[in-house]
Amino acid sequence: MRRKAWLWALGAVSLAVAGGLVMAQIPASRAQQSIGKLEGQLNILAWPGYVENGSTDKSADWVTPFEQATGCKVNVKVFSSSDEAVRLMNQGGYDLVTASGDATQRLISGNVVAPVNYKLIPNTVNLDKRLVGAPWYTVNGVPYGVPYQFGVNVLAYNTKVFPKPPTTWAIVFKEMTLPDGKSNKGRIQAYYGPIYVADAALFLMKTRPELGIKDPYELNERQYQEVLKLLRQQRAILQRYWNDANAQVQDFTNEGVVASTTWIFQVNTLKANNQSIDWVVPKEGATGWADTTMLAAKAKNPNCAYKWLDWQLTPKVQADIAGWFGSNPVVPKGCTVSGSLLAADGCQKQGYFDFDNIWFWRTPTTQCKTQNNQCVPYSRWVSDYIAIQGGR
Repeated sequence: MRRKAWLWALGAVSLAVAGGLVMAQIPASRAQQSIGKLEGQLNILAWPGYVENGSTDKSADWVTPFEQATGCKVNVKVFSSSDEAVRLMNQGGYDLVTASGDATQRLISGNVVAPVNYKLIPNTVNLDKRLVGAPWYTVNGVPYGVPYQFGVNVLAYNTKVFPKPPTTWAIVFKEMTLPDGKSNKGRIQAYYGPIYVADAALFLMKTRPELGIKDPYELNERQYQEVLKLLRQQRAILQRYWNDANAQVQDFTNEGVVASTTWIFQVNTLKANNQSIDWVVPKEGATGWADTTMLAAKAKNPNCAYKWLDWQLTPKVQADIAGWFGSNPVVPKGCTVSGSLLAADGCQKQGYFDFDNIWFWRTPTTQCKTQNNQCVPYSRWVSDYIAIQGGR
């Protein structure tokens, strides 16, 4: 069901952020045709926890073996939101970026990333068929990247405050008394990226069917105003908007935060630190992300980049990333490979089989099926969400 919606919305053309404006992407003919001499280094822009070299934890290291095999030294800069990733990629200086679906089409339509030649990446034959040709990184059959990982945006909660797992996202959207007898005001968080508007839209889609929301990324003006009203209501009870995964871990540990939308990465980190935190997907469902490693159009180290694009699809590497981050492999063999950081039941527990029920991030545009091409574009999401965070 979700996949069909994506194919309609994104598969035909690449669209600008403002919505409706068709822009030319770099043609397939510009894709690299062979791998030359390796440059000796590689600069990757990545989500936190995605490209680990053992410095955080000795067991989490899929960079060092790559460096030893290729001689390409990997330099990593992390970002905390898709908007930041787009901004940094536009500035230049990076060879690869692990981009989520709310950034990929912006990078493609802005000519920031190049088409990728799968013939130079042998391991692409092992990709999960559900992700092959996915519309967030493919335009007219041409891939502008290689899938990296996918996952769910879950509800983290303090198990001492919630003896039973909460069943609804209402605990982070509406003021209420929690099971410990205290208000949730000042004890919950929300994600600071504008794509979080979709989480509020999904909540209203399930709890207020009279609004007629069919897709949380496709909102007409009336629906959008109701979503903004909910987000303004939420702001009054938030402890803060989180934008740094490690900072959020500290907020759960030391600042009294008891519930928030989050990634399984933070939950796993908190559990490893013996914190009473767990996660759940509430009855309303959840948004999620399917990330793609994309090659910069002006990459200075394209040959090392191609080597990494192949390396990242190695089953053990995929399993290690999934086990460390709390995500899911894009290579099915990653779910069963031995000797990795991913538990035997890791894929089962981390949403691998819930793929068709996740509302994956994508960039909203005016061109939308469910509202007769009268949807509010992402540019509005950005300006209005910033205004809400500022108290307007």
